[in-house]
Amino acid sequence: MKQTLQSEYIEPGQLRVGMFIELELGWMSHPFPRSSFKIASSDQIEVIRGLGLTLIRYIPSRSDTAMSGPSSTDPKLPPEPVSLPLSDSVNRPAMLRSELIASQQRRLQVCERRFGEANRLYLEVIERVSAQPQSALAQSHALINGLVDEMSNYGETAIRLLSSGQGDRSTTHPVNVTVIALLLGRALNLPQEDLCDLGMAALLHDMGKVRTGVRLRWLEEDPGTPEHQVYQAHVKQSVAQGTSMALPDKALQAMAEHHEMCDGTGFPAQLKGDQISLLGKVLALVNRYDNLCNPDQPVSNLTPHDALALIYTQFKSCFDERVLNTFVRMMGIYPPGSMIQLTDERYAMVVSVNASRPLKPSVLVYEPAVPRHAALVLDLEQSEATGLSIRRSLKQGQMGREVMDYLLPRQRYCYFFEQAIDPAVMEARA
Repeated sequence: MKQTLQSEYIEPGQLRVGMFIELELGWMSHPFPRSSFKIASSDQIEVIRGLGLTLIRYIPSRSDTAMSGPSSTDPKLPPEPVSLPLSDSVNRPAMLRSELIASQQRRLQVCERRFGEANRLYLEVIERVSAQPQSALAQSHALINGLVDEMSNYGETAIRLLSSGQGDRSTTHPVNVTVIALLLGRALNLPQEDLCDLGMAALLHDMGKVRTGVRLRWLEEDPGTPEHQVYQAHVKQSVAQGTSMALPDKALQAMAEHHEMCDGTGFPAQLKGDQISLLGKVLALVNRYDNLCNPDQPVSNLTPHDALALIYTQFKSCFDERVLNTFVRMMGIYPPGSMIQLTDERYAMVVSVNASRPLKPSVLVYEPAVPRHAALVLDLEQSEATGLSIRRSLKQGQMGREVMDYLLPRQRYCYFFEQAIDPAVMEARA
């Protein structure tokens, strides 16, 4: 297991050439080749200060320069953050809440920006794959390697639910499957090379659907119909396009197996058990999960909790036991997007799950006296001392319209990942 280096958070004004830092924006949200690097020039410092971060992770043991105070000669320093005097017992709670809400919104915006960028890059790959397969391969590699590299730099990772309206299903499905498959591969302790192959397979597993009639693209039922036979052909077409791109053999095999089931009920080859590769087993499970949460017709979607329960209770034989059990542990009993009722009877929606401690997710609580834009996400792990926990899962129809409008259940469930611990939240709790 990767050793986590000692680090601390500094303000942008304390940056110096020679410091080793980690940008917690994701590789798609900054112009540097990597999210973790040693600052080599004052120009890099100016770029970093323009990213809008209030705190930056600094790793002393990998740095050539010790931390120092802000330079008095630097005219571009950001304004000092608002300090909260400990003696101010009246204003401190309100100010803390305001800062925590602002921090939550920033982190959500970062995740949504990264998800949107991944959607855009996926579309570019699909547009280039026929005429410029090598260019499409290079772009896919860059995206997947960046995600794998970023995940490897996080100690604990949170799976974050995004706002609704993040693109359409043809792009959100492959990106969703990629993010969740990589997180599951990481939980299974796959080596980095296998993670990269898994990510490539997940990103490109459905590209053969582009050549399928629009009416058939999301057909997933009625296996005996002629239309379903056409639908099944997308697997072969995806592999053919992947071959033209010169994808690695493991990635091509996983793509070929993303509809195979361990009990032999899948397609196109009706493989069973160990006939299916580990990467194929991971991809098949994550693909089925996202298809249940995000079907072509949103009215028939399942909540993430119900999708996971259905897989575990009715389709358990379809999936590898180790892969399925690891997936359940990672996502938690209540994956992000699940509608719940707390033990104090309040309604809530799960918005984030720490992949290392999934039984105590973060939830958005329905508080009719508080405007939704000012609602604070509640970390149930931090509320454990009060005895507050999840009482039960709910279907969308079990709550009134007012609750539904407040919690905004998604027509599509879109996920990204982030560092589990928000430094601003930790400071506020101190």
